[in-house]
Amino acid sequence: MRAITVPTPGGPEALVVSELPEPVPGPNEVVIDVAAAGVNRADVNQRQGHYPSPPGAPTWPGLEVSGTIVSTGEHVTGASVGDYVVALLPGGGYADRVAVDAGLVLPMPQGVDLVLAAGLPEAVATVWSNVFMSAGLKPGETLLVHGGSSGVGSIAIQLAAALGSTVYATAGSPEKVAFCEELGAARGIDYRSEDFVDVIKTETDGRGVDVVLDLVAGDYLARDVEALAVGGRIMVIASMGGSEATIDIGALMGKRGRIWGTTLRARPLEERREIMASVRENVWPLIESGAVRPILDSVYAIENAGAAHKRMESSKHLGKILLAVR
Repeated sequence: MRAITVPTPGGPEALVVSELPEPVPGPNEVVIDVAAAGVNRADVNQRQGHYPSPPGAPTWPGLEVSGTIVSTGEHVTGASVGDYVVALLPGGGYADRVAVDAGLVLPMPQGVDLVLAAGLPEAVATVWSNVFMSAGLKPGETLLVHGGSSGVGSIAIQLAAALGSTVYATAGSPEKVAFCEELGAARGIDYRSEDFVDVIKTETDGRGVDVVLDLVAGDYLARDVEALAVGGRIMVIASMGGSEATIDIGALMGKRGRIWGTTLRARPLEERREIMASVRENVWPLIESGAVRPILDSVYAIENAGAAHKRMESSKHLGKILLAVR
C-alpha cells in the first residue's frame, strides 16, 4: 500500500510516498480502507521531528480517517466488513489502509459525505474531551476559543453554541472573524487589531469567561488568566505561540482558576475509547441533525500531502484540510 512517510524530518518536501506492507488487524482491531485523512497541526509537528508517534503506533502522520472496514480482528464486535466509518488514530492515517482499535471507530454520521467525514474525529474528540468532559462547560456559561477559524476552533464554536453557551473566538483577519460569527460565535475578535482581554471584559460586563480553549499558549496564557471569570478553566491543547509562559499566580488564585494542559493521542487507550463513546452518544446526534457540521477548507490528493502541509502552515485555511486517498 501507499503511505506518506517522513524518512528525514524537515519541510513539506520531507513527506515521501512509500510502499509498505498492508496492515493486519490485531484481535481488537479493524483495518480501514481509507477514503480520506484529516490534516492537523500535529502532523506538521511530526513531520518537523517534534511530535513522534507513541510507541506501537505507525511512525508516519495521520490522526483521523474516514473509509470502509475491510477486515476485523477475532474479538471485534459491533463492526463489520463493509461498514462506512471514521476513526481516531495514534498515527498512520496518511495511507491506503490503517489498522486501529475498534473502540476508536465510529459509524459515519448520516448525511455527511464520506470524504468530508474524515475531518471530524480529531477535532470533535479534542473539543468534546477538553471543553465538555474535562472543563465541564455548561449551558449558559461562556467559552473563549483561540484559533476559531481552525478545524478544532470551527467545531468548538458550533458545538458550544448548539449546547447553549455563549462563544467568543479570536482569529487573524476580518474574513476569519466573520467566519467565526457565521458559525455561531457571539463576537469574533481580530487579534491583530484588538486586545481579546479588553473585548471579553466589555462583552461580559467585566465578569470574564468560564472556559478558554487555547491553541496558542506562550504569552496568551497570562492574558487568558486576565480574561477568566471566577472559577474559570483554561484548557491548553497546543503551543503555537511558544512552550514557555509567565503568569500571575496571585491572579489565578484570586479567580480560583485552573489551567490544564492536555494531549489526545498520548492518553491511555481506555481513555480514548471512553472519549469516542461519549462523542457517539452526545455529539453524533448534533452532527446528524445538522446543528454541527464539518467545515471544509480544501482537499488535496494524498500524493500532494506536502502542498496540504504548506496550506496548513500558511494559516490561511478556514476549517479542515483533507487528503483524498481513494
